[in-house]
Amino acid sequence: MSSKEKGWKEISIAGVSSKSSIGFMTGDWKTYMPERDLEKCTVCLTCVMLCPDNAIRWRPEMGKIEFDYNFCKGCGICANECPTKAITMKMEQE
Repeated sequence: MSSKEKGWKEISIAGVSSKSSIGFMTGDWKTYMPERDLEKCTVCLTCVMLCPDNAIRWRPEMGKIEFDYNFCKGCGICANECPTKAITMKMEQE
């Protein structure tokens, strides 16, 4: 029996990972990724509040929003709920 930890692709369907979500990057699950149009964005923070994976963060010291693609699963909630349609979902580039 190996002591090597399994990645998400090796865990059985409906399996549970013993790692915390911080150490278990899930960004490679996505097909689509959000892209923000800075001219349309009003920094209303709707996307930050609604992201189920906390992959969109508000950086008040810099006055900007950052996407963490290491954890973004490409669900599109941010794009669907953006009131100014500043976020669009694009095919992830390989």
